[in-house]
Amino acid sequence: MPGPSPGLRRALLGLWAALGLGLFGLSAVSQEPFWADLQPRVAFVERGGSLWLNCSTNCPRPERGGLETSLRRNGTQRGLRWLARQLVDIREPETQPVCFFRCARRTLQARGLIRTFQRPDRVELMQLPPWQPVGENFTLSCRVPGAGPRASLTLTLLRGAQELIRRSFAGEPPRARGAVLTATVLARREDHGANFSCRAELDLRPHGLGLFENSSAPRELRTFSLSPDSPRLTTPRFLEVGSERPVSCTLDRLFPATEARVYLALGDQNLSPDVTLDGDALVATATATASAEQEGARQLVCNVTLGGENRETRENVTIYSFPAPLLTLSEPSISEGHMVTVTCAAGAQALVTLEGVAAAAPGQPVQLQLNATENDDRRSFFCNATLDVDGETLIKNRSAELRVLYAPRLDDSDCPRSWTWPEGPEQTLRCEARGNPEPSVHCARSDGGAVLALGLLGPVTRALSGTYRCKAANDQGEVVKDVTLTVEYAPALDSVGCPERITWVEGTEASLVCVAHGVPPPDVSCERSGELGVFLEGLLLVAPEHAGTYRCEATNARGSAAKNVIITVEYGPRFEEPNCPSNWTWVEGSGRLFSCEVDGKPQPSVECVGSGGATEGVLLPLAPPGPSPRVPSIPSDLAPGTYICNATNRHGSAAKTVIVSAESPPEMDESTCPSHQTWLEGAEAAALACAARGRPSPGVHCSREGTPWPEQQRVSREDAGTYHCVATNAHGTDSRTVTVGVEYRPVVAELAASPPGGVRPGGNFTLTCRAEAWPPAQISWRAPPGALNIGLSSNNSTLSVAGAMGSHGGEYECAATNAHGRHARRITVRVAGPWLWVAVGGAAGGAALLAAGAGLAFYVQSTACKKGEYNVQEAESSGEAVCLNGAGGGAGGAAGAEGGPEAAGGAAESPTEGEVFAIQLTSA
Repeated sequence: MPGPSPGLRRALLGLWAALGLGLFGLSAVSQEPFWADLQPRVAFVERGGSLWLNCSTNCPRPERGGLETSLRRNGTQRGLRWLARQLVDIREPETQPVCFFRCARRTLQARGLIRTFQRPDRVELMQLPPWQPVGENFTLSCRVPGAGPRASLTLTLLRGAQELIRRSFAGEPPRARGAVLTATVLARREDHGANFSCRAELDLRPHGLGLFENSSAPRELRTFSLSPDSPRLTTPRFLEVGSERPVSCTLDRLFPATEARVYLALGDQNLSPDVTLDGDALVATATATASAEQEGARQLVCNVTLGGENRETRENVTIYSFPAPLLTLSEPSISEGHMVTVTCAAGAQALVTLEGVAAAAPGQPVQLQLNATENDDRRSFFCNATLDVDGETLIKNRSAELRVLYAPRLDDSDCPRSWTWPEGPEQTLRCEARGNPEPSVHCARSDGGAVLALGLLGPVTRALSGTYRCKAANDQGEVVKDVTLTVEYAPALDSVGCPERITWVEGTEASLVCVAHGVPPPDVSCERSGELGVFLEGLLLVAPEHAGTYRCEATNARGSAAKNVIITVEYGPRFEEPNCPSNWTWVEGSGRLFSCEVDGKPQPSVECVGSGGATEGVLLPLAPPGPSPRVPSIPSDLAPGTYICNATNRHGSAAKTVIVSAESPPEMDESTCPSHQTWLEGAEAAALACAARGRPSPGVHCSREGTPWPEQQRVSREDAGTYHCVATNAHGTDSRTVTVGVEYRPVVAELAASPPGGVRPGGNFTLTCRAEAWPPAQISWRAPPGALNIGLSSNNSTLSVAGAMGSHGGEYECAATNAHGRHARRITVRVAGPWLWVAVGGAAGGAALLAAGAGLAFYVQSTACKKGEYNVQEAESSGEAVCLNGAGGGAGGAAGAEGGPEAAGGAAESPTEGEVFAIQLTSA
């Protein structure tokens, strides 16, 4: 047996809970009132669904109980104080079941509420009209049967995705089911082809259920607009049997034009038109063909149908038969002087006219007779026929041409006696003759020469000029005529009649003759180029001004020709001062030669030869006349003096005296302006030693580069630097750069001890000597007698002592010497100790050393110092070397007495008088 359903399990669970609560209440308060309960109290069930109801009580021992309802039951389960029942196929919109129990002679009741809902499974949109006129209202109606409850239902009418109207049925009775929504909509053009639909929404979310939606099938709306006007027919009033004519039918303001149907017919003949659309306009065209069976009055019908409505137009068309008239000639081709008969006839209803003469009645012919002449050749005869159709007169005609045969004629208008043609362009040569049959024409020279190609396009040449005999002939006879052909052509100037170059000689008589060829004969005039109105005419006495270029122009009716003629006038040599000066100055190194250009035609040859003195027989080099590819040799030297220049050509010679002088530009070199110069400080200030060679004598100016050069009386070391010297004369400049050095005597600028203020025995000290001099000074030292172990730097600028003793104390002298003098300074160094016995011992030792030093000094002074020689490496670490740096005891005493001793670290200058001997010590 299957287990209880989920609904039953929930009902049983509720029942047990109620019983538990009842027992708890009985035990706690025996006087509490009893009740009945129904679960669920309110329920929503889909129509046709089922539901379990639980009915319970807290009465300990109910006498009886039950569940009252009109709904179908499927099963029941019961206990002492509860009852569970399944209700099935619930269809009523709303029912109220009652749960009851009998307890202590009282009836306990509990009422419930069961409501059913139905999904909107059917959503129906009513049928739309097949065609809806634009601008008129139509009805949209949506029906949703059975869905509910209606109060939870919302219906929406849509055009595509656009909502037209939306309605909610809130507030309707709970038992109400199903709904209908109706709306009136104005039809628009843009609604054509639009889909309309209806959407239903059942919203049960407030009751703990979902939202149920459904939509109807879309319905397409077709809208249309048809003009109230009738179509416009374009058709002929008359249509001849066997002819075809176009007809058309036009209608505007219809929509949609693509849906329109057109019927176009002539009588009972459907014309099957071609329809062309242009926006909201429609044009239907067809070709109407008339047949003999349709002769008479017929109707052309145009019918346009759209949206179940139609517009129609009818027009009357008359179909008629009208054959063309018949025109005949008795002889289409006849010889001149014979008779010809012309006849014009037409149908039974037509009236004919021949050459303006009408027939007596419709259907009768007209005839005309004439004697053929030359003037009747190619004469046209016209036959006209008229027919009345429905009040309109229709006309048809026919023509025929008569050919008359006659002998040739050569008229002056068609074959002139005199022809004049221009040469060059292609021409069609015509000599035409009248005649029938058409004559053949032949033109040839009378002497049997050239033949003219008549009627053909060809070039015209002057060789065609002459007289020709033209003959025209046909089978009726022939005729002859003489014609003259003249070919005209533009002027020509050749080298024979008008040479390009003409040479005249000054003083002779001549004239400019220029002959041109051309037809008609040309006129020739010669005008000087660049000078308007200056013509060369008649016999002239030749002068140089007649030379030049002349433009000769020949003109006739066919054109003109022009040519330049160059006239050269020759004459003997002539000297002119600007071109060959009487005085000339040659500048050395300029590369210029004497230019002596002589006027003459042809160009004279020129030679200048020295006359007298150093230039006798010497040729003066001349610059070539005009630009020359050859570079003449330029002499490095040229002898000034007097030269005679001779010019010669085939028409004579001329001479001229030229005086030549020579000059040169400035020149400076090492010999006249040395590039390095030395001054001595303190000497009297003087100018730079800088001069230049040149003619005329150059002026020299020197200036300092970078800084100004102040004027002063004496030379100072600030005068050293770079100077720029420029030499100038009329032919140019030359320059040199001069470096000036200033030498000066030495000065000991600094003499210092380190450490200052003395040194303890055994300590170290250093003496530094710095001198200023140019050229650089030699440094020498004089130390106290007996000072041993003295060290000197490589340039003697520093004296150092390591492990000083008492003998190192005393006066030291630094001397600086160069070629311009000597300068010395002194400094005293004290070496002192703290113990007296050291002082006593030092005094005793000092006495002994003093005695030894005196003897040694005397020896050195009398030997090595006098000779200026000494072994430095041997004496460098000995007391002798120190003594020898002075000038002996006497000299040192004199200096000390004269300069005075200084405190430790001080210095005193030594006079430069007296003989001082020194050596420079270097370390081994």
